[in-house]
Amino acid sequence: MNKKNYLDNQSNFILYTGIDGKVNIDVVLQDETIWLTQKTISELYGVQRPAITKHLKNIFDSGELQEDSVSSILEHTASDGKKYKTKFYNLDAIISVGYHVNSYQATQFRIWATKTLEEYIINGFVLDNKRLKQDNQVFDRDYFEELLEHIQEIRASERRFYQKITDIYALAADYDKNTPVTKDFFTTVQNKLHWQSPEKRGLLISSGWM
Repeated sequence: MNKKNYLDNQSNFILYTGIDGKVNIDVVLQDETIWLTQKTISELYGVQRPAITKHLKNIFDSGELQEDSVSSILEHTASDGKKYKTKFYNLDAIISVGYHVNSYQATQFRIWATKTLEEYIINGFVLDNKRLKQDNQVFDRDYFEELLEHIQEIRASERRFYQKITDIYALAADYDKNTPVTKDFFTTVQNKLHWQSPEKRGLLISSGWM
């Protein structure tokens, strides 16, 4: 069994909604993969839980997947404040089961999961836009403070990286911060670091930040 992981805040959960709108499940995002319990896998594919248990057993018995590699005991905090240990299965197991019981839904979920994981790997986080837009969804203060702190850490890291680049550039023997080529260089580098915020492109340069 894999090393036990801990899920202690809402930022680990993403809401998945099927194309037809009939499937709504909480998906765990951790260690750069997707995790679901047998119960949520059954909800995803619209079958009873015993069917999921049976297919997982067949998958492991046949050697298609190794259980230790695709499952983990995750500890999470429930709404009652108590901690519970539950076995979760990662994306490989989820998709493998899906192709046995509902290949269409498995394909749609794989496409969504791949896009979500790509966003997570590139940005370091995924915003659950659907849940944030729900009026009946309650987020505690810690959730938003943690999200803000994470964004600030990313921005601080970008600024340190930018500073290193400009410091190296300034070591050039013919360095002159007022030449057009230097200004173009700084603007290009900064725009690369701020590609996700179009309104900020070139802002620091034009405002005399450099």
